[in-house]
Amino acid sequence: MIEVVRVNGSDLDHFDRKILALLQADGRLSNNDLSGQVNPSPSQCSRRRQRLEQDGFIAGYRAVLDRDRLGFSLVNIISVTLSTHSRDNARRFAELLAGLPEVQEAHALTGEMDYILKVVTPDLKSLSEFVSGVLLPHESVQHVKTAIVLETLKETSALPI
Repeated sequence: MIEVVRVNGSDLDHFDRKILALLQADGRLSNNDLSGQVNPSPSQCSRRRQRLEQDGFIAGYRAVLDRDRLGFSLVNIISVTLSTHSRDNARRFAELLAGLPEVQEAHALTGEMDYILKVVTPDLKSLSEFVSGVLLPHESVQHVKTAIVLETLKETSALPI
């Protein structure tokens, strides 16, 4: 008997979970490749993949670029405290972030700081220009604290399926 798990209104069996795990490791796998590792036929893998895409379990496919080779070797964690805590101020800050390609991640937090950002820059000068010229002058921002990442021990977007 195949175990089926209900997730957000959709049924996922072990074949679906295996397909998801394989695709998050390598989104370029063909249906033939999936079939060889999951066991249903390539056409069944294709139908399952399409359903997983349509149901929103697969949000998209992308290439993972080498940050260092492209000249973005400095990774920075920046905490931000807003000047006032209002919806308008939070909206203004979100609009600022939306236009900043250096910001790879932005998370609203509970506690002492309001947001934490993961920002990539080519060098210290670029980081300084980003903090002093973009973040600090913005009307929504009160305080910024920056930490430079010395070494990344683990970095993944893979979910523990």
